[in-house]
Amino acid sequence: QKLAAECQSAGYPGTLIPYKCDLSVEEEILSMFSAIKTLHQGVDVCINNAGLARPEPLLSGRTEGWRTMIDVNVMAVSICTREAYQSMKERNIDDGHIININSMNGHSVVPQSVVHFYSATKYAVTALTEGLRQELREARTHIRATCISPGLVETGFAFKLHDNDPERAAATYESIRCLKAEDMANAVIYVLSAPPHVQIGDIQMRPTEQIS
Repeated sequence: QKLAAECQSAGYPGTLIPYKCDLSVEEEILSMFSAIKTLHQGVDVCINNAGLARPEPLLSGRTEGWRTMIDVNVMAVSICTREAYQSMKERNIDDGHIININSMNGHSVVPQSVVHFYSATKYAVTALTEGLRQELREARTHIRATCISPGLVETGFAFKLHDNDPERAAATYESIRCLKAEDMANAVIYVLSAPPHVQIGDIQMRPTEQIS
């Protein structure tokens, strides 16, 4: 709500409407889409941005942490995609767009045990986006599917991953000049502004100074 007020006071076009939703709970996701239908008719563009990593290695990780990553990074993406498509279909929207915010960890496995399971969930997003593209073609729609795969972006991500070591989390963003949220927003705008006959499959982007 604070961010919505900031956007309005800054004079940005459009309106940011906050809605509380726990993406690990399907009932809350469905409630959110129902509210969107009631208040705004439906969804034309869906950007699946939520994602998190828990420090749970493959050899010693807790099942609870793995399940949380699956629920948010894979299941929520799939549920939101399904509901967004159904919203477009019932209103005959043929030029919608579904954008999954992926990760470079969805294309390569780095030698850091705390993100190996997270990487597996992002590999799933890579596969889900291509599978979605194929199904949209089979359905004879012009709805497009894209994923955007960033490297290190300065957000609260590291503070969630290293929630017991905030100094380590802060150091993650101090080691190099990271991507910013604005860089991601610009990539989304680029994807959405492509001509109707152009479908961008994946944008892979890193900070220039990032090694892996």
